[in-house]
Amino acid sequence: MDEPKAPKPKWWSRPGAARPGDRPSDAAEGAEERTEAADAQAPPEPVDAPMEGHAPEEPAPRPLHEPDPYSTPPYGGPGPWAPAPPVQHPAATPAQGTHVPTGMGQAPPPAPGMAQAPPHQAPPQAPVTPQAPPQAPGMTPPHGTTLPPAAGPVPGQSAPAPMPSHPGMTPPHGTQPPVGPADPHHPAPMAQPAPTAQWRGYDPWTVVPPAAPKTPKTVSRRGAWIAVLLIALVAGCVGGGIGAYAERDNASGGVDVKLPQAPVEKEARAPGSVAGIAASSLPGVVTIHVRGSSEEGTGTGFVLDKQGHILTNNHVVQPAGADGDISVTFNSGQDAKAEIIGRDTGYDLAVVKVDRVSGLTPLPLGNSDSVRVGDPVVAIGAPFDLAGTVTSGIISAKERPITAGGEKEDGSDVSYVDALQTDAPINPGNSGGPLVDRKGRVIGINSAIRAADDGSGLGGGQGGSIGLGFAIPINQGKRVAEELINTGKATHPVIGVTLDMGYTGDGARVNTKGAGSGPPVTSGGPGDKAGIKAGDVITEVDGVPVHSGQELIVKIRSHRPGDRLALTLERGGKKRTAELTLGSASSG
Repeated sequence: MDEPKAPKPKWWSRPGAARPGDRPSDAAEGAEERTEAADAQAPPEPVDAPMEGHAPEEPAPRPLHEPDPYSTPPYGGPGPWAPAPPVQHPAATPAQGTHVPTGMGQAPPPAPGMAQAPPHQAPPQAPVTPQAPPQAPGMTPPHGTTLPPAAGPVPGQSAPAPMPSHPGMTPPHGTQPPVGPADPHHPAPMAQPAPTAQWRGYDPWTVVPPAAPKTPKTVSRRGAWIAVLLIALVAGCVGGGIGAYAERDNASGGVDVKLPQAPVEKEARAPGSVAGIAASSLPGVVTIHVRGSSEEGTGTGFVLDKQGHILTNNHVVQPAGADGDISVTFNSGQDAKAEIIGRDTGYDLAVVKVDRVSGLTPLPLGNSDSVRVGDPVVAIGAPFDLAGTVTSGIISAKERPITAGGEKEDGSDVSYVDALQTDAPINPGNSGGPLVDRKGRVIGINSAIRAADDGSGLGGGQGGSIGLGFAIPINQGKRVAEELINTGKATHPVIGVTLDMGYTGDGARVNTKGAGSGPPVTSGGPGDKAGIKAGDVITEVDGVPVHSGQELIVKIRSHRPGDRLALTLERGGKKRTAELTLGSASSG
């Protein structure tokens, strides 16, 4: 069958010419690319020029329709022998290496310098052992599959039939078009430039698969505990080794250990604190050492004035006797000789004096009538010859009737004290020391304790403190001290009666027999004037009950001579009242 005559290429089919539907920039870009490809092979020839060996063809008939103003090809596009439009975009390459088919009418441009064979010729095939699967138009072989190179026909094997061409159809993407001699009736299309490295490196139409999420490395709980135990074990071993090394060096004298310490604090303590009271009182407290012909002892005293008078207990200085030795040691460490000014066994008080001593610090005297139970107190003394010992406590009770001494058969050494009771620790050696209040004022003279050894009674003898200490009220001590300093003797208040100390009933009974040859009630004495008779039982003094003869003596001696007292009596089962004025008697 006669082959139809090839029509002349339309004006939009020429290389570099703009086709209907192309943008000006696309046409210019296509022309530029094809011009560069043609320059690389041979000098360009006009497309409309007649081929060699052929007569010039007749001009093409005028199209039945005017060109589309929107530049679209009329009736389906270019003819079957027209070159395919230049590829404007590379073929997309999705995941897995499979190329997405290019659009209809588009094909990748051939490599530079490669000419396209006419579509009716079959491309020569090279011998390929594996047969590639058939592919649809526009598809490229799977990623990694090698296409058979364009070569001549194998001897003894017929060439495959050419693939039918359709208008607007281009060879499948990735398939190399056949190369052969130019057909005078079918001009070969211009060679297309190969895609640049820019297009091969970036494909905007590629579907990028999402990256697989990274699985975080997890550590099992058991592994974590094992790691912690290993770290602890290593740290313990290292620490033990360092400690052993340091201890060895320290033992050998190689390490000079310096421990942290707070700096010295020089600020004074509050005056009302125990430290403040001790700081202000200690300079006025002394330790008294007594040595006699047969015994010796240690006690405490405190300074009364600048003349060197010191108040202490009678039982402290009693071992010295008439010719004993008494020395005084001050808190500063200064020693001085002392002599007895006066002493009284009934009050258990004595005054000694030092000479030629300067810088004396007398202690201020308080008022024992102002003391209340529970008030804080501080006791200062030299228990067991430990000078400057400070203890603290409270006032446990007031007006405790106590007696001390009584070693003599006649009872002349018995002391009767209406005492202040305190739980501040007082021990042997504290006797004669001051009991001061929170303002550092002396309110009592430490004199007796309830001993823990046998509990036989009160006294200044040996025995440890059990929290039962007794002090002579300072009001009584002041009066006695003044009398001893001024006269060398102390006076006692008396009512002029003799008491029955063996009476076991409640109260103090007047004796029916007097001492020696005298009457039980002194004639003309305070008791006689008040109407007291032998055998009367005194039950109250100023409304305060008394339960024994000792308590009556304590209550009377807590007053001064000349004071008036109201007594309650029982006579023949009847109560009576009597008022009297206390008399005075000198201590022997």
